[in-house]
Order: sequence, then C-alpha cells, then structure tokens
Amino acid sequence: MVELRHLKTLLALQATGSLVDAAERLHLTQSALSHQLKALEHLLDTELFIRKSKPLQFTPSGQRLLKLADDVLPRFEAAQRDLQRLAKGQAGRLHLAIECHSCYQWLMPTLDAFRKNWPDVEVDVPGGHHFAPLPALKRQELDLVITADPRPIEGVVYSPLFRYESLLAIPKDHAFIDKAFIEPSDLLAETLITYPVERNLLDIFTHFLDPAAIEPAGIRTAELTILMMQLVASHRGVCALPNWAMTEYLERDYVAARRLGADGTWGTLYAAHRENQQSMAFITDFITTARKTSAQVLTGIKPVELTASSK
Repeated sequence: MVELRHLKTLLALQATGSLVDAAERLHLTQSALSHQLKALEHLLDTELFIRKSKPLQFTPSGQRLLKLADDVLPRFEAAQRDLQRLAKGQAGRLHLAIECHSCYQWLMPTLDAFRKNWPDVEVDVPGGHHFAPLPALKRQELDLVITADPRPIEGVVYSPLFRYESLLAIPKDHAFIDKAFIEPSDLLAETLITYPVERNLLDIFTHFLDPAAIEPAGIRTAELTILMMQLVASHRGVCALPNWAMTEYLERDYVAARRLGADGTWGTLYAAHRENQQSMAFITDFITTARKTSAQVLTGIKPVELTASSK
C-alpha cells in the first residue's frame, strides 16, 4: 500500500535531486531511504526513477505518484489543521520578535502561509529591533522569538528551525580572494561591518573571533544588508552574514565570499516559545511551516536533527 511517507519521500527526492540530500531533508539515513524506495518499487512492480540520471529523472510511474503527492499532501495537511482547530480552538495571538536582521527572506513567505492557514490568529511583528525579546517572551509580552542565541530561561524552550553557515563578504579584488578560507587572525587589520545589535547576537564574534581572542581593527554598523554590501564593495570593510543573505549579491557578482574557518562557521536558528505553549496547535504549526518554507526558499541551509522534545 502506498503511504503518505512514500509520497513525502518522492517529493523530497524531486526537490533535492539526490538520494543523499533527500535523506538529509527527511532525517533518514541514505540506506534507510534507499530501502524504502526499493520496497515501494517492489510493491508496485515498477521503477519510479532512473538511477544515476543527472538531473534526476522520474519514470512515468514516478511522475504519476508525484502528481498524486501534489494533490493529496496539501489536502491532508489542511485536514490536520482543521482537526487541530476543532480539538484545541483556532483563535489566538502570535506576537513575535526577531533577533535576526536577515530573516525576512524566509520569514515573510512563512507568515503568508501561516495567515492563510490560521486566519483567526492575530499575528503581529513589532518593527525595528525589539529590546530584550527573550525576557519579554517569559513575561508573556511576546509569544515567539526567532533567535540564534538560545539562553537558559526558566519556562522557555527552543525549537530548532535549520542550520546555516556564516560567510565573510569581501570586495572582489581583496587580498583574501586567494585564500581558501578565513582565519580569525586575518581580521586583525580589517574593519568589520555589522548590524547594530548586541555583540552576543553576532555569530562572527560568538563562534569565530571570541574563541580565538581576536578583535578586528575596527567595527562599523549598518542597518540594512544592501548598505553593508555597498560598503564592502567600496572597500570600507568586510562583513559576515548567513549564506542565504548573500545569495543575490554573489549571483550578481557584486561581492565575493569566503568561509570562516576550514570547516566553516555554522549556527542554528531557533523559534523560542514558552513551555506551556507547546500544546497550542497554531504555535507548533508555525514552527512546522517555518521549517518547510525555509527549506523551499533558502539555499545553503541544513535541516536540524529533531528529537522528541524539539519537534
């Protein structure tokens, strides 16, 4: 019998184009994914995709199941939400703050999808940088905080959304162009351009410079990503941003980028919420929608390994 998990597997395979990436997205081992697909093909007595094809090609049988997945899965998810509304109520409030200036690329489509699914939930995103949002979350002034800096606060839990890599943006003719990756000491003579936020909210410090006890020659702030890129391109400094925030500027050959460290500098973005909200259907659905949407619209991110407590 064809199950929902089979349809989700085929969609992941179509979206990623490889067994390795599809397995990672579905939080399975490649072996488990291959076994699942072979068992499904044995059940149906037909091949579903052409092995070793680049780009990945589906057989007519595989294409038919993909069409079924496109038809069935959205209806199934909508039915699940309806049942959650009936069981736990559909109205509520979702006031959220963002400790990430470059989050809007994936957050806006997430909010659009969420509002469509939960029209009776009041959604509000305060403008500007919200002061001390995590304590405000504990005081029930906020309902959810997007953060890369999880701090132990009684009654507050963190649901991981995805992992991302920070890259260093540099002018296209910078001396760093010849380096495979950047070392902390390389920034001793550089002006570092950052968002005007607390130091502990910047991965370039917490994950890269501070552990090496390195300070850049100077620090300059800019409110907007586009302004930061203009400053970098005009040799006013360098800046570190999540990989997805630089995508369009790299594609336009506006600046260049290098990894921070031989293995890269990786962080995790979380949705923080109060522990007593975990049974609220629209809170959990927002987190699920954020994970799904970010995987669709962002490049260079990695899914997180979910435990029973972080789902």
